[in-house]
Amino acid sequence: MTTATATSHNELSKALGYIGVWIKKIPPVYFFLILVFLAGGILDQVLADGQIFKNPLIMQNIVVRSVALGIVAVGQSLVIIGASIDLSVAYTISITAVMSSYIMQGDPAKVPTAIIAVFIIGAAIGIVNGVAITKLKVNPFIATLGTSLIIKGIINATFSNYTGSVPKSFEYFGYGTIGPIPVSIIILFLTVTVGWVLLARTKFGAHLYGVGGNAEVARLSGVRTDRVLIGAHIICSMTAVLAGLFLVSQMRSGAPWVGPNGVYDLNSIATTVIGGTALSGGKGGVWSTLGGVLIFGVLETLFNQLGVNPYLKTVFQGAIIVMAVASYTIRSKKEAA
Repeated sequence: MTTATATSHNELSKALGYIGVWIKKIPPVYFFLILVFLAGGILDQVLADGQIFKNPLIMQNIVVRSVALGIVAVGQSLVIIGASIDLSVAYTISITAVMSSYIMQGDPAKVPTAIIAVFIIGAAIGIVNGVAITKLKVNPFIATLGTSLIIKGIINATFSNYTGSVPKSFEYFGYGTIGPIPVSIIILFLTVTVGWVLLARTKFGAHLYGVGGNAEVARLSGVRTDRVLIGAHIICSMTAVLAGLFLVSQMRSGAPWVGPNGVYDLNSIATTVIGGTALSGGKGGVWSTLGGVLIFGVLETLFNQLGVNPYLKTVFQGAIIVMAVASYTIRSKKEAA
């Protein structure tokens, strides 16, 4: 073997080594996403008009469909990493939608007031959830379910149909573009990036992983576990508020059923688990969660392309949620073995 050949061989080995390292860094959920997309495209080609492969806008539409769920799932990821859960996000979205449009009443001058008001409401919901779980020692499932029912009661007692309206300028959030890229997609990726920075680059993130892994050890190490978990719940509620603002910008008027009809509570949990975040806490990440969200987006698009009955779609969503939790259980047993 000549020197030139040996050098070329070494360079190729190094390049392949670098590629291997980068591939290992890609969350496994994205490989599953590719398989789901390809399988969905083939089914669409055979059973429908084949638009998934033919129409380049389909990819963009899949991401736009995923924006609201993706934003909520970022917050849900944080509380699940902290070994908690939030079932109040769906009705937090609803109260955001109706309150923001009710305050705006189509007047651009009232937009800042509406946004500040709903974020204050979101922060209050997060504090209530966090305090109930950390100080009152209520199970997270029960605490957030109770909060959800309280919000539902307030909404049902106050609003019964579409309420108020948003000004044309506010619709830019839902329908505007910067160049060829929809503003909503930019907001989604900014939200995921902020979530990643919080988890990977801040003391809060390190403490949250510690609390989720073993709260008692974290407490003995000097971590203020209660504050960390309350903070995670506040952030989760804030992401639900942001998702609610996005949805009302698309609907142009707030509807009290927008949150529960979108099943954002269970779907945000399912996508987080599909992404690889442990329900027991201490493990996971928001980029993996985004992969789970995009899988839901691909499936939703496929169902629409195939003309699947809306009620049957709900059945499939339920099955996916069950399989997501089952896969988590299987992974946990394998890791423990």
